[in-house]
Amino acid sequence: MVSKSEIRERVWTLLEEKKLGRFPFPLKNRIPNFKGAEKAAHFVTMMPEYRQARVIKVNPDSPQLPIRAQILRDGKTLLVPTPRLKAGFIIVKPEWVPKGEERKAASLSHIKSYGKEIHLSELPIIDLFFAGSVALHKDGRRIGKGEGYADREYAIIRELGNPPIPVIGTIHSAQLTDEDIPRDAYDLTVDWIATEQELIKTNSPYPKPEGIQWDLVTNKELEEMPVLRQVREMTNKK
Repeated sequence: MVSKSEIRERVWTLLEEKKLGRFPFPLKNRIPNFKGAEKAAHFVTMMPEYRQARVIKVNPDSPQLPIRAQILRDGKTLLVPTPRLKAGFIIVKPEWVPKGEERKAASLSHIKSYGKEIHLSELPIIDLFFAGSVALHKDGRRIGKGEGYADREYAIIRELGNPPIPVIGTIHSAQLTDEDIPRDAYDLTVDWIATEQELIKTNSPYPKPEGIQWDLVTNKELEEMPVLRQVREMTNKK
């Protein structure tokens, strides 16, 4: 079976060779930005799940900037994890953003000027979850950049009592893979894939994380991600 790292390298190389990526460069070792990200975001806005959602969590990477900005234009609340989950999540409410400044407010460099970091106890119920991806399989299996943050973010909100919610990945069609992606029990799968060409329902047969697998959390992770200590303290109090 091919490894996740091999699939990542193939996808990054393909995007570079076909010139399908865009700033920031290099595309490797990140969730790659891609040409057509706005079209993928537009497909998402047609979904009933999107239209009904009030609070949406989106990863902070560049290819998801169009959907983050659209969420604010559509009067919805945006939640973005802080880099490496160092400080949990940033919340941006649409009423905090002057009309016409939604894209700026949704950018990682300016988001703190419009939103605020919140403690996990302040997290609202999240209705929709976006995960950045390097590669996706049409059955919902996902490969990120290899650091496991999307998996951990979904596990955290489930651990804190958020109900199961749809997960969406926006990618370039070249990032779709037919490879047999290896899968661990804690891996997050996606329910929908939006590309620059179409919207795909995965009907994924794989279960999503229902919480944090504490036996896999290291002391180093607890030090580097204070948010994990917060979750443990909050759930121990229940």
